[in-house]
Amino acid sequence: MSKKIAGEVDDLAGDLAQSVRLGLHSGADGIRLFAAKLVRKYRQSAPDLSQQIDGYLRASPAASPMRRKPSDEARPDVTQPSDDLAVLRIDTAGARQPVLSESIMTGIQQLLAERRQAQKLLSLGLEPMRSAIFVGPPGVGKTMTAKWIARQLDLPLFVLDLTAIMSSYLGRTGNNLRAVLDYAKSIPCVLLLDEIDAIAKRRADVSDIGELKRLVTVILQEIDAWPSTGLLLAATNHAELIDPALWRRFDMTLEFPKPERRQIAETLGTVLASDRQHFERWLPILALLFEGSSFSDIDRTIRQFRKAVTLQTASAPDLVEGLVRRHSAELDRPARHQLAMQLVAHSRLSQHKINELTGVSRDTIRKFQNTEGGHGD
Repeated sequence: MSKKIAGEVDDLAGDLAQSVRLGLHSGADGIRLFAAKLVRKYRQSAPDLSQQIDGYLRASPAASPMRRKPSDEARPDVTQPSDDLAVLRIDTAGARQPVLSESIMTGIQQLLAERRQAQKLLSLGLEPMRSAIFVGPPGVGKTMTAKWIARQLDLPLFVLDLTAIMSSYLGRTGNNLRAVLDYAKSIPCVLLLDEIDAIAKRRADVSDIGELKRLVTVILQEIDAWPSTGLLLAATNHAELIDPALWRRFDMTLEFPKPERRQIAETLGTVLASDRQHFERWLPILALLFEGSSFSDIDRTIRQFRKAVTLQTASAPDLVEGLVRRHSAELDRPARHQLAMQLVAHSRLSQHKINELTGVSRDTIRKFQNTEGGHGD
């Protein structure tokens, strides 16, 4: 037996073993995704086999991927399209409406309206929105928004972290990426390409190897061919790295800035939940302290506060005062002065305590109280 034939036999044997493994352990999602990869793999070398697998795939629609058994509802499923590329299925059952600016919510509501009435638009020769890209720093709500959109559309959400696939398997990433996208196009779903800048960099970037440039082309082609039955979302923290041609492919671009004071206040009320009563007097100060923070930073800190209060390891005043002290240490003198004035106006802290937390002199604090009618204990 020649080496070439032996290699082909080994390849087929490996694919057969992988099919069995996925069928036994990954369920329908895993085997369908792997089948889509085989269709592409054998399209040239074994066209009859490729067509046969493709026929089976098309004749066997996905078994309601958005409906999972109650026992699986709280656990995200990981589908393995191959040994070097993973797609994470995200549970959207508890997805809540994110706190976003009016302009972003207007765009999202338009997207949802088009998706919900896709058939009406298609009957008029109009294409519903098929894709959108979210731009903004980490923690501003991009992934949370994708979860909420999927929940509103009653569709499953799959997240592909493109940073994770840039590994020693780079040479196979193109085929695997196409297999994932083929799978997502075969069923009604929302697919989020997270950290898309990892592969969709400017093709003029001389530092990138040829494989990365080919991946940009793959992404561009797939966005153009995305069906109206699904929704393709992408997210990036680095808009400046994105190939200009990519922007034109997406139907909508939404920019997520860091939250404003009003959004922070709303987020605090939501995250504090039943513990709001313990922090009510501190809400204006917390909103001030969290300016410039992301939603995820706020959520993480407040949840730590709630646990401390619940377990009685610290009181609400101690927690907030500790946060003020840490925040003050990072500020320059004018900013610390402004913080001290806010504490005078919105808290019941004494001049001595404000001086201790911020380092601003009691004379300065006293002058502000006399001028603005502030008060101290």
